Amino acid sequence: MDWAEREMPVLRLIRQRFQKTKPLKNIRIACCLHVTTETGNLMLTLQAGGARVELCASNPLSTQDDLAAALVVRHKIPVFAIKGENSKTYYSHIQSVLESRPQITMDDGADVVSLLHKEHPAEAARMIGGTEETTTGVVRLRAMERDGVLKYPIISVNDAQTKHFFDNRYGTGQSTLDGILRCTNVLLAGKAFVVAGYGWCGRGLASRARGMGARVIVTEIDPLKAIEATMDGFEVLPIDQAARIGDIFVTVTGNVNVIDAPHFKRMKDGVLLANSGHFNAEINIAALRKLAVRHRIAREFVEEFTLPGGRRIHLLGEGRLINLAAAEGHPASVMDMSFANQALSAEHMARHGESLQPKVYPVPEILDREVARLKLKSMGISLDKLSPEQEKYLNSWQEGT
Repeated sequence: MDWAEREMPVLRLIRQRFQKTKPLKNIRIACCLHVTTETGNLMLTLQAGGARVELCASNPLSTQDDLAAALVVRHKIPVFAIKGENSKTYYSHIQSVLESRPQITMDDGADVVSLLHKEHPAEAARMIGGTEETTTGVVRLRAMERDGVLKYPIISVNDAQTKHFFDNRYGTGQSTLDGILRCTNVLLAGKAFVVAGYGWCGRGLASRARGMGARVIVTEIDPLKAIEATMDGFEVLPIDQAARIGDIFVTVTGNVNVIDAPHFKRMKDGVLLANSGHFNAEINIAALRKLAVRHRIAREFVEEFTLPGGRRIHLLGEGRLINLAAAEGHPASVMDMSFANQALSAEHMARHGESLQPKVYPVPEILDREVARLKLKSMGISLDKLSPEQEKYLNSWQEGT
């Protein structure tokens, strides 16, 4: 956690201010996040602000057990998380943090919010507010808002430019490859690397795979993203065609059954399947198990499924977030900005949540820009400023060609 803190100067500055001003004094916060060293630093920041924090995992395979223990023993922060926990234990841990009767939720995937609304609707109605870290969670929350069932306001941290431009692109791009390489030790150069989805995560992953010598193929449903991938120099194919070509497949769509039974039947012997979307639903694992005539653990985080005829398909990290299942998630310098947004958004909710409608809100632009400013300052980078003449020109309609 100390090592990660060295790369998190923005969160450090916020923690120092929180220590003095206590903007979260006595507020109970239930956090459902990946239990990593970077998250540990966020918990200390919230605690410094006076919050009573409890933490559970947002993914069964993403917990770093030593970090979880350190937060409990050294910092007296209750943590409910075990790496490799089954689904029943996972949801029991979410229930455990909800027993603290939180006033603010901090989510990564909207599992806390979803469970709160389904099983504790009265508690949900009295919440001050919440925050959401990831694209998948924001999609779920907007669906709840659209259906009129969302009971309290939530800030979409994922929508902050200092989050998705950097966390999703640079963080996911690097850490996904890190997870794949750690659990397989394969050479990427010369491999046909299929990226399903060309959002910010897909963009980052595709560019980094290409940088390591892979032949990158992108699959998409959105014509705008498909043309962007094409103009970025990538081959764009339907997944049905890519299934016959690929050596490595990674899903980053946030959708379900992106790689399905018909695709498994077309794949070459020895392919690798990985997911870097939030839930393990993007690869139809049940269909793969049904097709297989043999299953074994080839090595840690690698399951081998043998299909009729002898072709082998390798599933990495149980189809869960490979960057957290087999590696350590995003680099701390990237999470610095994401978690700075989380901390500032929690402070904003503490101040203004009770006056907000039960909707999904973006991170206030002033906070987003403050995170960028602090990050640049920590990097020793200075910016130009508009001169009075330039400001006047930009606000005038009288001057033309």
